[in-house]
Amino acid sequence: MTISTVLQTVYASAPAGVVLLATLEIQIAGQPPLRLVHAYDDQQLGVDGKLVPFEACSIQLALPKKNTSGQQTLTFGLGLVDGRADRAVADALEAGQPVYMVYREYISTDPSAPARAPIKMVVQGGKFEGPVLQVEASYYDLLNAAWPRERYTADKAPGIKYMP
Repeated sequence: MTISTVLQTVYASAPAGVVLLATLEIQIAGQPPLRLVHAYDDQQLGVDGKLVPFEACSIQLALPKKNTSGQQTLTFGLGLVDGRADRAVADALEAGQPVYMVYREYISTDPSAPARAPIKMVVQGGKFEGPVLQVEASYYDLLNAAWPRERYTADKAPGIKYMP
C-alpha cells in the first residue's frame, strides 16, 4: 500500500492505533530549525531521509479568511513553547530576514517520511500571548505571482536579444 492510500484510509476510517502527527518546522537563516509536533511526547520523525527530533506541543490552526486579499494566511497557535520561538521569529522579522514555516503530516505507523508533500509558508508575523505563540503564515501570494509564469530571457530564448 502506498503512502497516499494509507493516508486516505486514515482520513476515511481512522483505524485503531493509527494517529496523524501534524508538525511545524520554523526555519530562520543562521539558526537551527525549531521542530514541533502535535503530540504528548517528543517524536523522532523523518525529514529528508534522516530521523530528527520534534518537540511535543499543542498546535492549533485557524483557516484563512474568505476575502479578496489575494493571500491565503493561516494562523497557528503553538502551545507549551518557551519564549525562544517568539524571540527568534521577532528578531528575524525585525532584521528583514525571511522566516519560513513547513507543515508536514506523518502517520504514527510510519514516522520515516511525511505522508504527503510538505507545505512551505512564509511567516508574516507573530505574537506571544501567555503560553501560546500565535504565528501568521502565508502559503500562496497571488498578488506577487508572476504572469506569465515562464519568463522569456536571453538564456531561454537567445533570439530575443536581437528584438528592438
